Amino acid sequence: MPNIDFNVEAREALVIQRSEALKDHDLMSPYVWAQPGGELGLMLRAVPTDPEATVTGAIFFGESTDGITFRMDEHPVIAPGPDAIDAGGCEDPTVVLIGDRYVIYYTGVAADRSSGQLLYADGPHPRQLHKRGIALASSKTERNTKEATVERTADDRWRLFYEYARNGASAIGLALGDGVAGPWTEQPEPVLPREDNWDKWHLSTGPLLTRDPDMPVMFYNGATEDARWRIGWVAFNRDCTRVVDRCVEPLITPPPPSERTGIDIAFAASVIERHGKVFLYYSLGDKVLYRSQIKQCGAK
Repeated sequence: MPNIDFNVEAREALVIQRSEALKDHDLMSPYVWAQPGGELGLMLRAVPTDPEATVTGAIFFGESTDGITFRMDEHPVIAPGPDAIDAGGCEDPTVVLIGDRYVIYYTGVAADRSSGQLLYADGPHPRQLHKRGIALASSKTERNTKEATVERTADDRWRLFYEYARNGASAIGLALGDGVAGPWTEQPEPVLPREDNWDKWHLSTGPLLTRDPDMPVMFYNGATEDARWRIGWVAFNRDCTRVVDRCVEPLITPPPPSERTGIDIAFAASVIERHGKVFLYYSLGDKVLYRSQIKQCGAK
């Protein structure tokens, strides 16, 4: 079994140059990727802080040259409604670039905010997207499908990791498909909770680092039953059918909340390689965004 580890070498808060529409919003789910022109793109979920708000959020787009300071658009690129399937909110963006086509997976929250499921939009540019409908529907056994992590396989299929709700806990599912929205063939559960550990109850997908195609690494999210989320990592074999290594302690732990009942969450959203370095983007406390530089130790 490989013997690897990851360390955080540096951490910086993102500087979000907010538009007027983003004032009085908490920011979550920072998905960062390299644009064809060299700049970095960012999609994030903006959550209204107004307790009377009728939606759980909308998805905004921004750009950066340095990966820290992002200039955000005035208007969301994916907004709730008008259809009931996502009228309650749009969350958790994941960006896949296929040639000159952008595919955006996102969570659509139903109009009554009782449930959500994995939807998608696409278009020639992040500012020119069209909603297409359901990418992976919820079912009786896998409710609230969300948080897509996507990898293209060697035979040009789609490998989709996703979060779903089961028996009061979040779990990670895996499916293979022939296209953006399937049809999907369910695979064995790729990662399981660990008893008496920091990730013993909830698990959620995180981004894949594929610099070594023989051992992709997911920076996943795990939590105890009281939803104290931390970021860890798990390494798979080439086709993600077997775990070959896994962290013992969390890679990233949020600072202690000021009150015991306060939000105690670190949640990974995306990872990129830039200038030979690995950067992990995540949110803390469901309101502020950070980037950590990650170094791999041990076997390559």
